[in-house]
This record gives sequence, structure tokens and C-alpha cells, in this order.
Amino acid sequence: MLKFALLGCGRIAKRHSELLGNQQLKDAKLVAVCDIVLEKAQRIGEQFDVPYFSDLDEMMNSVDIDVVTVLTESGHHPEHVIHITKYRKHIVVEKPMALTLEDADKMIKACDEAGVKLFVVKQNRFNVPVMKLREAVEAGRFGKLVLGTVRVRWCRPQAYYDQDPWRGTWALDGGVLTNQASHHIDLLEWMMGEVESVQAMSATALVNIEAEDTAIVNVRFKNGALGIIEATTAVRPKDLEGSLSILGETGTVEIGGFAVNQMKVWNFTNEQKGDKDVMKKYSVNPPNVYGFGHHAYYEHVIDSILNNTKHLVDGLQGRRSLELINAIYESIETKKEVFLHFKPEYCRLGQRNEAT
Repeated sequence: MLKFALLGCGRIAKRHSELLGNQQLKDAKLVAVCDIVLEKAQRIGEQFDVPYFSDLDEMMNSVDIDVVTVLTESGHHPEHVIHITKYRKHIVVEKPMALTLEDADKMIKACDEAGVKLFVVKQNRFNVPVMKLREAVEAGRFGKLVLGTVRVRWCRPQAYYDQDPWRGTWALDGGVLTNQASHHIDLLEWMMGEVESVQAMSATALVNIEAEDTAIVNVRFKNGALGIIEATTAVRPKDLEGSLSILGETGTVEIGGFAVNQMKVWNFTNEQKGDKDVMKKYSVNPPNVYGFGHHAYYEHVIDSILNNTKHLVDGLQGRRSLELINAIYESIETKKEVFLHFKPEYCRLGQRNEAT
């Protein structure tokens, strides 16, 4: 039985605490929670009858813990992850793992040196239709990949950003690309392969934040395929979709729904046994605002720790999608095509002024 603690008790903590605190996972339980705002930690701690803290070191020294799930602001992930490695505990960190590549590298190094596993939360990889799509990609059913597209069309009004002062800031959050669309960008790269270059533009259309609420990106993959990323939180009055389409010379698949959770199209030139049942069998995820794969994701984390198996989204995988996001921001700032791999010069993500 792995003993989990949560660091950060904000909006996303609800999903994590319900899974761990309600004993929905066979080999895991919630044993402590911590937030710099004690009232937030108290609310979750009392709900699940576990001790709560406002000081990380006090929690680590007071409770027997195997794994810490870091749910703090994105810009604070590096310092918290690196601090926790001193206690030699495995770490789960919400997306994005960091805002700068330098910080991501420091996190990976610290975990390697401490001999602990680092897991980056990419729960949509475990959505039922996404796993089926990945199976088809690995089997080569698409032949030559031609075009991959993700569309994140969600609604986040000013009230959403006003909940916390860090939301929408360059120092601690970023915009729609870093926050809401990071899962979809990860899925696009996971399916289509390594990226060669990006060209992007963005706008802050309907809300008062530092970063963008709307962006479009043209992507060129190393295998010759092209890609499109469309991301916005400026849909009104309500969420529209979170979708992924993969087109190849011998097949087409589209996954739609609110959060890549509904199989919309499954067509291949060479039909295989079971293809006729895919539409019915592989669109079964129940609705949840944070996507649909958290349960399967945690099962994967638990299995990796208990049985020392390879984990699907480690620090290097988390860094890969972060580099792509940094390249997109670099292109937005320079108005030029940016080739990976690169060292960011103009990307504002993760930049802090003295007052931050």
C-alpha cells in the first residue's frame, strides 16, 4: 500500500484527493495534505480524515509518506520537486512539470541523483479512445502520417483567472498553451512523432491576463507530416471541445468530446477484426472536468513504483512537450519559424520580475 501526500490543495486537488482519499485505488491511500493556506489544507484533510499542514517540511517529518503529488502553481513546481527529493520520496507533479527547460533539467537531475521516480501528470494519455489510437499508431495502421490536429475550444471567463493572482501570469502559469492545451499538445507529439519546427501566433482576446487566451500553431514533424494546434479559452458562453485528429495514407481517426474522450471517426483502408466495434467499445469515459484518465494514470504510477516497471510519462517525456511549448512561445515573440532543439531567448514563460 503506497502512502500518498498532496502538496497544494487548490482547484485540481479535488480530483486527486477523491481518488486517493476515497480508496478508489487498490494499492494507494491518502495520508496527508499540505497548502501554504492552512484553510485549504484543512478542508481536504478533514474531508478525508488525514493530517493537514501549512509547512512542507513539517508534513514530511511528521507522516510516513511514500509519494508526494505536487499540485502547486506551475511556476513553483521546480522548487517543490527538488526540495522533496531530499526526503527520497517518489514524486508525481501536475502538468506542466515546469515553465522553463532549465528548471525541468534541474528537476530531472535532482530526482535521478536521489534515486526517486518522477511522474508528470498526463492523464489524457490514459483515456480509453486515446489508448486505442496509440495502439493503431504503434501498429503502423496509418501508413505515412500526413496531418495531425488538436483543437482546444474551452470557456474560461475573467472570473476563472481572478480566482488566484498567479493565473495567466508569465511567471507562474502562462496562457492557454501552457495550461489548458498542454495535454493536447503532448498527445499530438506522442502520436505524430518528433517535431522539427513550429510557427505560431497568439492573442489575448477576451480576458485581462498577461499571457494568451487564444493561439494557433503550424507544426512540421521530422517524418514530413504537418500539424495544427488550435487553442483558446475564449469560447463563449460554454466549452465546445477538446479534440485530436490523425490522418495518414491508410487511415483516419478523430477523437472528440470535451476532453479527447469520445471516438468520432475510426476508418482504415485495411479493415481488421474488431474495427466495427471500436466506436461502441472505445468511447466509454465518464464526464470529468479534468479529463478522464486520472484513475488509470494513478494505477500506472502505482504499478511502476511497486513493480519497478517503466513509467509512460517521466521527466524526460514531460520535458519534451515543455520544449515544444517553449518553442511555440519563441515563435510568437520572434514572428519566425523556430526549429527544435533550441535554447529559448525570447520566450517569456517562467520569467519573473523582482516583485513576483
